[in-house]
Amino acid sequence: MFGTIIGNISGFMYGKLLVIMLIAVGLYFTIRTKFVQFRFFGESIRVVTEKPLDGGVSSFQALMVSTASRVGTGNIVGVATAICLGGYGAVFWMWIIAILGGASAFIESTLAQIYKKRDSEGGCYGGPAYYIEAAIKSPALGAIFAISMLLTYAGGFNMLASYNLQSTFSVYSFYNEKTTPIVIGAILAVIVGYCLLGGGKRILSVTSKLVPLMGLLYVAVALIIVFTHIRLFPEVIGKIFADAFDFQSIFGGFTGSCMMYGIKRGLFSNEAGVGSAPNAAASADVHHPVKQGLVQMLSVFIDTLLLCTCTAFMCLCSGIAPTEDLAGAPYVQAALQSSLGAIGPVFITVAMVLFAFTTLLGNFYYVDNLLIYLNGKKEPSAKFMFWFRIGASVVIFIGALLSMGVVWDLADVLMGIMAIINLPVICIAGGTALKALDDYSKQKKEGKSPVFKASTVGLEGKTDFWQD
Repeated sequence: MFGTIIGNISGFMYGKLLVIMLIAVGLYFTIRTKFVQFRFFGESIRVVTEKPLDGGVSSFQALMVSTASRVGTGNIVGVATAICLGGYGAVFWMWIIAILGGASAFIESTLAQIYKKRDSEGGCYGGPAYYIEAAIKSPALGAIFAISMLLTYAGGFNMLASYNLQSTFSVYSFYNEKTTPIVIGAILAVIVGYCLLGGGKRILSVTSKLVPLMGLLYVAVALIIVFTHIRLFPEVIGKIFADAFDFQSIFGGFTGSCMMYGIKRGLFSNEAGVGSAPNAAASADVHHPVKQGLVQMLSVFIDTLLLCTCTAFMCLCSGIAPTEDLAGAPYVQAALQSSLGAIGPVFITVAMVLFAFTTLLGNFYYVDNLLIYLNGKKEPSAKFMFWFRIGASVVIFIGALLSMGVVWDLADVLMGIMAIINLPVICIAGGTALKALDDYSKQKKEGKSPVFKASTVGLEGKTDFWQD
C-alpha cells in the first residue's frame, strides 16, 4: 500500500511538474548569467585551489563535502537503472539536466554564501533555509524546507544508499535474500555511526581523502573498458542520440521514457537546484560568494558529466544489452564481468562501498546544519545529537532491508519536495546572486582579486558577513 502511494506521487512529480521546473529554471539562469557554466568553467577550477581565510573551511573541502553527497550509489546504480528502464537516450537527458543545472547550482550556492551565518567560533554556516528566511522573509517556509531536507538526507537518501550497497552483493554465491541485507545493513550502520559520533571535522577529513581517490580510480577503470571496446563506441553514441530524439516514443509514454528517467536520475545524482549543496557552500571561507557558486557548479559537472558518463559508457560499451531484468546493480555487475572477468564485480562492490560511505557522511554534514536552523539557530545539545545519530544509523540499517521500488520512489519524492520549494525561491531571490556575479566579473576585468561587500548588492547591514 505504502509503496503504491509513494510510486504514484513520484510518477506525478516527475511526469511533468519537475521536468518543466528544472528545465525552465536552468534555462532562465543560463541566459541570465550569460552562460556562466561555460564562461567561467576555467575559473571554477582555479578557485578550488585557493586557501581558506584564517584556517577555515576551504573551497576544496566544501567541494569535497558536496561532491561526497552528490557522488554516490546513484552514479552507479541510478545510471544503470535509467538506461535499463528508459533506454540509451536517458544518458543524453542526464547531460542536459547537468548542463542546465550548473547555472541553477551556481545561483543557489552563491545565495547561500551571501546570506551565511556566523557561528560561535567565528566560522560560517547556512543554506536554503537561511536564504529563504532572509531574502523572501518567510521563516515558516524556511522551516518547511529544513524539515523536508532533514527527512530526505537523514532518511530517504541514506536508506537508498544502504539498499544500493547491499544489492551489489547479490551476484555472489554467499548472498542470501533474507540474511545478507541484515548483516550488511548492520555493519554499515555501525561504521557510519562511529564516524558520525566524531563530529563534523572528522567528516570533512574523511571525505576530503576518500572522494578524490574514489573518483580517479572509477574514471580510470571506465576509460580502460571504453578503450578496449572502442569499436562499439560510435554505435553507442549513435543510439544515445537517436533514442534521445525519438519524441514520438517519449511523449507516447512519458512516465517510462528516456527523458523522464534521464532527468529523474540526473537530478538524483547531481542535485542541482534541489538546495542541498548550498549547505556545504555556506561553510567555505572565501573572499567572494561567487567563488563558491563556481565551485558547486563544478561539482555538478564532476558528478554527472564525468562520473555518470563513465558508468554509462563502461556499461554500454561492454556489449551487454540493457534490459529491465538487469535494472540497477546487476547491469553494472554483468557489464564489468564481461569486460574484466571475475575482478569486475569485485571492483564495483568496492566502489559501491566507498560511494555509499562518502554519500552517507556528506549527507549527515548537511543534517547537522539543518538541526541548528530548526533549533532556533542554536546548536542542539550533545545528548540530543548523540541519540539523533544513533537513530539515523538505525535508519541506515532499515534501508538495507527494503525493496528497490520503495527506496527509489521514497528518495525521489522527498528530493522532489525540496526542489519544488527551492527552485521558485532562487528565481525570486536570484537577482542578488546575479548582481554578485556582475561585481565579480567587473573586478576580474579590472585585474583585481575579487573581494565582496554586501553594499554592492544593496544588503549593507543585512548580513552577518561581507560588511564594509
